[in-house]
Amino acid sequence: MFETRCVDGVCRLGHEGARWLATGWDGGYRTADAAFNVSVPTGFERTDLDDYARERLSVAGFERAGPVLLTGVDLVHARGARAGSVTVVATVGLSNPASLPVENGQARAAEASADDQPPVGTVNLLVGTTRALEDGTLATLLATAVEAKAATLQSLTGFTGTTSDALAVGCDPGGDPMAFAGSGTEVGSAVRACVRDTVTASLRARYTDTDLPLSVADAAHGVVTDRETEPFQP
Repeated sequence: MFETRCVDGVCRLGHEGARWLATGWDGGYRTADAAFNVSVPTGFERTDLDDYARERLSVAGFERAGPVLLTGVDLVHARGARAGSVTVVATVGLSNPASLPVENGQARAAEASADDQPPVGTVNLLVGTTRALEDGTLATLLATAVEAKAATLQSLTGFTGTTSDALAVGCDPGGDPMAFAGSGTEVGSAVRACVRDTVTASLRARYTDTDLPLSVADAAHGVVTDRETEPFQP
């Protein structure tokens, strides 16, 4: 089982010798005993993120053992869930929502560049399974988690995510092997259910219905992806 521990604004999801795939500034594949979600203060402007992560983990009593995610969400709002071989922890902030209008003519809100804003919101997920997954299957599991996150947020808020969402997905190389991790598999189904429940719980822990932004224009920051493309048939 992947174990969780939160100390001084740092959440650790750990399993000895786990194999991880993470997105974001500290992303990629690696083997490490844990992944971390670190809450940053309001007005956070540090750019030396490696040093900052090392400092925060040291204060919390953790060694820098694996990928680190950053969030503007206080970890008092973190929520977790387990199903089968899977453990998931989520934090949800919607100060910088992202919207992807599909129908022509849908109302457009003013855009804001994510590059110019701190991670004031962010939906972060730490995901672990005790099944053994090859690197490609681990990438599939990450995609499964992203899809579940987007579907849950779309249903609850009308947004697909935020401009700075990040995930770390881990597995146990010594566990029972699994060749696939899509939504029709045992591990994929468990991740989908856990992501749905943790995202929902963290959202409700932080927001009331009247606190949620009704649109990107209503939020502090955010982006509407409404650019046009050139269609073609390959």
